[in-house]
Amino acid sequence: MTTPRRNHIDLHTHTARSDGVLEPAALYQQMADWGATLVAITDHDTLAGAREILGAGVGPPESSGPRVIVGVEINTRVDDEIVAVGGSAERLGELHMLGLGVDPDDATFEATLQRQRGGREARIRLTLERLRELGMDVEPLLPEVEGGIESLGRPHVARALVSAGHADSVNDAFARYLVPGTPAYVRRQGIGPRSAIEAIFDAGGIASLAHSPWAPDERRVMDELMRWGLRGLEVHYHHWDDDVVDRMATFAQQRGLLATGGSDYHGDTGDYAAAQATIYVPDAVGEKLLAALDAPGILAP
Repeated sequence: MTTPRRNHIDLHTHTARSDGVLEPAALYQQMADWGATLVAITDHDTLAGAREILGAGVGPPESSGPRVIVGVEINTRVDDEIVAVGGSAERLGELHMLGLGVDPDDATFEATLQRQRGGREARIRLTLERLRELGMDVEPLLPEVEGGIESLGRPHVARALVSAGHADSVNDAFARYLVPGTPAYVRRQGIGPRSAIEAIFDAGGIASLAHSPWAPDERRVMDELMRWGLRGLEVHYHHWDDDVVDRMATFAQQRGLLATGGSDYHGDTGDYAAAQATIYVPDAVGEKLLAALDAPGILAP
C-alpha cells in the first residue's frame, strides 16, 4: 500500500545489529532526515542497536531528532500452551512479540535475550548445514557488518544466497529455501510467547503482537495471550490495505489492546524514506503508547 499521508511514527524497525542493513547511527540519521518524531528500534533478540543510538546522545525526549523507544522483537514458536487453546504452527506460523519501552539495563531481560540469540545461532548453523548438503555452501558469503551482528537470522542467509547467485532477491531466497516446506527450513528454537510476554513486562515494557492479520479470527489464542500479559497489537503495518488496518483497529479497540504500528524496516529493498511511503501510523498511536509507558501499572496482567 502507498499512502499519501506523511508518516511520523514508526514503532517497528531493524538495524544491522540484527537483520537490518543499516548501522544504528545511519538508520537514526535517515529517520531524522525523513522527519520522524517517534521511533522504536526493535532488533531481533538484542537491544544493542537502541543502546548505541541512545549512547550517542540522540533519541531522548529532549533531543531535536526523533524520540527513540528502546524495543525488541522476539520471534516465538508455537508451543504446547498455544496448541492447547487451538493454535497451530501451520496456521499461525510464528508469534512475533514486540517489546516496547523495555529497560536497556535490565540484566535478567538481557540474559533471556542472550539465550534467544544462542537459539538463533544454532538454527542458522543447521540451516547452513542443510544448504551445504544441497550443494550451496554460502557460509563464507554471510554479510560482514562494520559494528558486528549481535543476532543472526535467516535474512543473513538469504542475502548470502543472493550473493552466491542461488536466488534473485531476499524474498526469492526465503521462498525457495527458508520457509516451511522448503529444503533448508529449520524450525525455530527458543522460548514460547508466554515467556516472551512475561519477560517484556518484567523489563518494564509493553508486549505487542506483530504483523498478525489472523488475530481477529483466533480469539481463543488472543484470549490466552492477553491472559499472559499481551497489551498491544500491531494494527498499522507496511503493505496492509485499509480493509486489513480497519479490521485490526476494530479488534484492538474491542479487546482493549493498544494499537501499534511500523514499517518493519530492514533496508533490503530501499532507503528509509521509500519505506515510509508504505505505512501510515496516526500520531495518536504514539501518544497513547507513551502515556501507557508512563503509567505501566494500568497495563499490568
